Amino acid sequence: MSRHLSDIKLKIWRQAGPEAAGRFESYLVASISDEASFLELLDVLNEQLISEGREPVVFDHDCREGICGTCSLMIDGQAHGPQRGTGFDRIVESGGYITADTGGAPDANLIPIPKPVAEAAMDAAACIGCGACVAACPNGAANLFTAAKVAHLNLLPQGQAERFKRVEAMVETMDQYFGSCTNHGECEAACPKEISIDVIALMNQDYRKAKFKNRKTLSRR
Repeated sequence: MSRHLSDIKLKIWRQAGPEAAGRFESYLVASISDEASFLELLDVLNEQLISEGREPVVFDHDCREGICGTCSLMIDGQAHGPQRGTGFDRIVESGGYITADTGGAPDANLIPIPKPVAEAAMDAAACIGCGACVAACPNGAANLFTAAKVAHLNLLPQGQAERFKRVEAMVETMDQYFGSCTNHGECEAACPKEISIDVIALMNQDYRKAKFKNRKTLSRR
């Protein structure tokens, strides 16, 4: 299969530190394959800069597979925008693995969970914590991220014991450090995992219940 090669001009914001004055610098990267991701493009650029004795571009990255959420960059004003439809179409949907002695695993069907509930919880659990929703929000709100983390636990039977304590603590911590949601919907559009803003409605419902429900009678319907 033939690959199309392009010359790409980049304008990158460079800043020595949080207190230093920043500026845009232009770079030309020649003969880049159309199958390259933006991380691979930056690698090629850095090799070029280092060979010229210049300061390379610093950026966070880890798994490089769209799983961990570390490589979150604003490109053309979009969080995770232009890399869609390029090299990241080759993402393998999997997670990280460790070895840990946890004792005997319970049977998978020990607690029956309706299929629609399990699927909704898995959709919320797809969140990788990349911050694209916060970057895209004009208010700098983190409601989609927080709601996804709340929903994937609160929807399941195993999460009911701390359901209201969890949502109360997470929402109030979020309110301390982030802006308020005004339902622009930019977060949903920017989310690389396409998490629906329906989870925000669920979080708000649970938060209201947490403020008024008697915790001593949680087991009663």
